[in-house]
Amino acid sequence: MVEQVAQMVVHGEAWTLKDLFVLPNEYVYWSIQIVMYPYMTGLVAGAFVLSSLYHVFGVEKLKEIARYALVFSFALLPVAMMPLLLHLMQPLRGINVLMTPHFTSAISAFGIVFMTYACIVAAEIWFVYREFIVSSVNRLSAKSDRSLYESLLLLIYRLISLGAMDVSRDALEADHKAVKFLAGLGIPVACFLHGYAGFIFGSVKANALWMTPLMPVIFICSAIVSGIALCIISYYIFMEMRKWAARRGKSFLLPDALAHGSAAVDYEHLRSVQDHEVRMTSKYLLIFMTLAITLELLDMIFRGYTAVKSWDALRQVIYEHDFVKIFIMQYAIGNVLPFVMLLIPGVTVRRAALASILVLFGVLMMRWNVVIGGQAFSLTFNGFMHYHLPIIPHDIETFKEGLGGALTVIVTPFVIFYFLNMIFPAFMESKDSH
Repeated sequence: MVEQVAQMVVHGEAWTLKDLFVLPNEYVYWSIQIVMYPYMTGLVAGAFVLSSLYHVFGVEKLKEIARYALVFSFALLPVAMMPLLLHLMQPLRGINVLMTPHFTSAISAFGIVFMTYACIVAAEIWFVYREFIVSSVNRLSAKSDRSLYESLLLLIYRLISLGAMDVSRDALEADHKAVKFLAGLGIPVACFLHGYAGFIFGSVKANALWMTPLMPVIFICSAIVSGIALCIISYYIFMEMRKWAARRGKSFLLPDALAHGSAAVDYEHLRSVQDHEVRMTSKYLLIFMTLAITLELLDMIFRGYTAVKSWDALRQVIYEHDFVKIFIMQYAIGNVLPFVMLLIPGVTVRRAALASILVLFGVLMMRWNVVIGGQAFSLTFNGFMHYHLPIIPHDIETFKEGLGGALTVIVTPFVIFYFLNMIFPAFMESKDSH
């Protein structure tokens, strides 16, 4: 036990700078990976909510991006627990959360909700793509000169088809009803998946910055905003790559071209779909941004109005030590500027994409200010701690808890999506609506 405590002290000492009177055992223990943890889970929940706007509420204008958002949410899902595993000093014990589930612990309850949500998303993807899976099995089975890649795809499609080869009208109608039910069920589960992260912080009574009942709600709203913004910018980038491939006749770079012929590689068609989907999605991003900004400002005003005993220390953190991070980087650059950009009439695709990047930055800074800022002041209320992100690692700990570990978490879902898109074409268009 003594050795573990000593390791924890060294663990936080590597990136903590103390100012004034701070207790000897106080360090910034929750570093960049704990910032990335609620950030990534928020992206998962937000992307799923975007797909549910079409599948549940029937918003036809988001028809094409909804399928993409669903697949991308599934690609983000395995990365949700990745920051925790990188942060743990004994990551192999992380599986214990799933092996011994109970609701007396918030992190254990998260394991149950996480697995439930994963099953819901996987089942919804299966129902959405079942017709495509069956058609792919029939098409590849009828092909005599299959390549190694096509033979592997045929094997995968046969396995995930689960023997359900009925594509009659009644069977497809049943699939559509199942998709709508699962999407509706997944919305509260997705919100709870991320709202629990806000619950973790909000239930820490010893920390004055975190102890607010609005924390879970703020986390949920900002999660939806970040997920929609990520879908907009990633959809824009991927469609630009598809347009580049279509213009140069490199259809082999588009996996859905095999299933949908020339329509999948038509440049003008791709540009039309991109413009429509990005512009429509940006309108819903603006709606959720209004709600998120309102809640954050309401929380800030309420703290200043009540002015509890700890407000003197909080005021120094908010208005002095972290003024630039909170009011300039989070609110001005990450909230106000993209809000104005989306509010000005005649939103273009590039302006929406740029605003989405700023929104992602703003949500990341919100997570940073909550996690790092909440540890900035000492429990004595007479000292402060400053966190310095390790840029150049000199051991495995400073890599995991530094810039290298954060970039690894950010890049991983795109790698997963690349391979997942080979099996479930996220840009496949469907004439039939759910």
